[in-house]
Amino acid sequence: MSASNGTELTGARARAWLLAFADRVVADADELTELDRQAGDGDFGWNISSALKRARTGLEESGAQDPAEVFQAVSDAFLASGGTSGPLFGLWFGRLGAGPSAPWSVADLGRAFETATGAVRRLGKAEVGHKTMVDAMAPAAEALTSAETHSWREAVRGAARAARAGADSTSGMIAHRGRASYLGERVQEVLDPGAVSVAWFFEAAEGA
Repeated sequence: MSASNGTELTGARARAWLLAFADRVVADADELTELDRQAGDGDFGWNISSALKRARTGLEESGAQDPAEVFQAVSDAFLASGGTSGPLFGLWFGRLGAGPSAPWSVADLGRAFETATGAVRRLGKAEVGHKTMVDAMAPAAEALTSAETHSWREAVRGAARAARAGADSTSGMIAHRGRASYLGERVQEVLDPGAVSVAWFFEAAEGA
């Protein structure tokens, strides 16, 4: 497939996607902070927005030619951030950064996100239903691996719907990981901020 026909994810499109994600998080970080204040340490919004501000500077200056380089730049910014979410997002984007050094087909996207999500599951010892970012990551990766389109935009649009449904499903769950796991039913109806931010990530591709 040729990248010129728009079906593949190029470095430029990946950069636009990540910049749109950074803008969304920085603008709405208070929403994530409030969710984490109810069920966590209250620093999630600040940590993720700080990481993405650093990533934005790097992306604006980057001459990355393929999606892998773009995702790796974001990984580096997250690995330098605090909290428990930083290393997990850093790992996720880092595994994406190990993808092909060329424009990505839908199949490439599926493989990359499946690998990245598997790494987060192993490190965080989290599965779907544990009320973590994995509740949005896993269905999104599955949507990408099963996508029947050749268009990266259509495939990611499907992943965004799956990630949003996964994030919404965390309301009503009893947490099995993190500080929320100690609060049990008291925070059962609170959305997991990590899952919400993953949904925002996939949704940000729409304007890229």
